[in-house]
Amino acid sequence: MAMTAAVASIYIKSYFIFALYTQILFLSSDCNGSIALQHPALKSMYMPYTTYPLQPRVRRDAVRLVKYRDWSMRKVARHIGVEPSTISRWVKLDPTGGWQLIPTKSSRPNNHPNETPREIVRRILEIRSERHQCAEIIHHRLMQEDIIISLSTVKRTLKRCGISKFSKWKKWHQYPPRPMPERPGILVQIDTMLDGPPDDRLSAYALVDVNSRWAYAEPVDKVNGYRSLQFVMRAENAAPFSFDMLQSDHGGEFSKWFTKQMLFRKIDHRHSRVRKPTDNGHIERFIRTLQDECLNRITRTFSSWQKEIPQFIHYYNNERPHMALEMKTPQQVLRSC
Repeated sequence: MAMTAAVASIYIKSYFIFALYTQILFLSSDCNGSIALQHPALKSMYMPYTTYPLQPRVRRDAVRLVKYRDWSMRKVARHIGVEPSTISRWVKLDPTGGWQLIPTKSSRPNNHPNETPREIVRRILEIRSERHQCAEIIHHRLMQEDIIISLSTVKRTLKRCGISKFSKWKKWHQYPPRPMPERPGILVQIDTMLDGPPDDRLSAYALVDVNSRWAYAEPVDKVNGYRSLQFVMRAENAAPFSFDMLQSDHGGEFSKWFTKQMLFRKIDHRHSRVRKPTDNGHIERFIRTLQDECLNRITRTFSSWQKEIPQFIHYYNNERPHMALEMKTPQQVLRSC
């Protein structure tokens, strides 16, 4: 009896293995019975419906089997691994009969119980359109109007409406620690100044040392990475100290190529943090001073910029007192170092 039971168990296991193998062959065979490659739909059973990239192709192939190979919807459903009603819905969705992909519709609901009310969304857009203010100021004004809403919701609403101030072209950079400017040259900030419309634009580079406030500026015909490199080399030759680290914004003229060129010359290059305008506060203040005390008082031509900017730089470094330096000049600070 024990021998008979063991033999029966072996026969039963062999039968199930054979049945499983036969089913796999059937699912992977075409209408002529030949073995075909496994259909992509068999993999889709393990992926979310809306994220499977080959799902539109699976629907098109299913419609073609029904239209041109005369497969029944039940047979196509068994072949792909879905319900016959799904195949019927796919056939109705494709009026071309399998000549185009059937895209996946979004599963996002039309409404949500926790959705931001339309009145609040409309008010956010109204405040934004008034003065083009950032999300933090919009959130503060809404709180003053007794509209309780989180700051993240305001940012998400602006982003959803396509009017977020954050640029999609700004890439993430590694931000090395900002050194303490204990002596001249440890941290030097650099930036560009563009004045006028694109067809009549004047450009200039500006640079300032955070410790001594020593500054340097030059007008240029165009702004790019090569011009940035040339400007830094001329500024370092004119400076009474060497540059240890340059800090700039994320402009294209301060790209990875510029960073590599600085490292080749043993100068570290640090990008300011995104949406942190205070990181480059010293150079921004110097550009404002250059505009107020020099450029706004002369003729707006490239030749006048070439003549007046060097004179102002000499005045700025040697004669103009600075409140941040206890009414000293940058040259006096450098002599005391």
